[in-house]
Amino acid sequence: MPSRSLDFEVFDVDNHLYETEDALTKFLPDQYKGVIDYVQVRGRTKIVVKGVISDYIPNPTFEVVAKPGAQEAYFRQGNPEGKSYRELVGEPMRCIPAFREPAPRLELMNELGVDRSLMFPTLASLVEERLKDEVEATHAVIHALNEWLYETWSFDYEGRIFATPVITLPIVDKAIEELQWCLERGARTVLIRPAPVPSTRGTTRSPGLPEFDPFWQAVVDSGIFVSMHASDSGYARYVNDWEGTNEFLPFKPSAFRNVSQSHRPIEDAMAAMICHGAFSRFPGLKVAVVENGSGFVRPLFQNLAEAYRMMPQEFAEDPIETFKRNVYVHPFHEDDVHSLIEQLGSDHILFGSDFPHPEGLADPLSFVDDLEGLPRADIVKIMGANLAGLVKVGASA
Repeated sequence: MPSRSLDFEVFDVDNHLYETEDALTKFLPDQYKGVIDYVQVRGRTKIVVKGVISDYIPNPTFEVVAKPGAQEAYFRQGNPEGKSYRELVGEPMRCIPAFREPAPRLELMNELGVDRSLMFPTLASLVEERLKDEVEATHAVIHALNEWLYETWSFDYEGRIFATPVITLPIVDKAIEELQWCLERGARTVLIRPAPVPSTRGTTRSPGLPEFDPFWQAVVDSGIFVSMHASDSGYARYVNDWEGTNEFLPFKPSAFRNVSQSHRPIEDAMAAMICHGAFSRFPGLKVAVVENGSGFVRPLFQNLAEAYRMMPQEFAEDPIETFKRNVYVHPFHEDDVHSLIEQLGSDHILFGSDFPHPEGLADPLSFVDDLEGLPRADIVKIMGANLAGLVKVGASA
């Protein structure tokens, strides 16, 4: 039984699946078969991307995973005892069918009291950064993943689970083709990495530049919204300059990384979409910022306001109003939602539990406790109605 009795629909913007070992390779064309591989290292399976072993996800088979919500207390209360990451995560568990397949996941959602959810992959977040120098291969691997995702989960499972296919942007025509492929199979949103976009020339550029307008136009014409979920956005290179590491390791915490760039990727991505004009050229483009928290909003607003004060000629409109029109924010469970409402209003805030990841909520409905004191209408919007409007389901469709 759900932990709480709620008389409104709960639509979770941030659920995750755990991929099987063949998720990136089953549908991969023969010429790219060697791009993704698995090897045994001292008895443990590791993923290999372009011949390089990655530790980004320590156990890429997900046969054993951390328990849902294992780090909830850590994120809410901190770590006054200075426990290690392993101590904070606790004993792992065997991966259960509900983390791998839609039918048992739906049963689990019923037990948790979650009516609908967006379903994001987990392993997929390592692909684009590690293939940034081979954009043709990136497009091939991402499409292979989407084929696996569609076969295993579909993009719309019984109107309740909406798996999110990935779109990579380096070659705009291919991105548009991938978008159309996903739309033809019922996708309600697509996942785009909040990061500079690699090019065939070995450089990167902002997705907010006019070069990408045909893609954004296709998104707007389709009527769907874009999800920008936290990923490996390539910012490890900046930490590397200071700490001498060579890969972003999200499960190996770094105090310097936390201080210097905890919000930088999403803050920079939103600044790029605004400052390079994409949101102004496409006022109907809707972007849900997922699992990036809300701590970036206030400093971004301050920086945008200062830039607008100093160089208004560089903007087509007030950049803060642009953000408020185009962007929807999923706050972390430890964030101050009341303060976020003061900055953004309640219409563009989305509830997400990050279930079943350890940093999320073991009991998704517990998030409603953090909304205590808000008007009922705001609670209903945040817990599901805002997202239902974006996905075009339920009463808000």
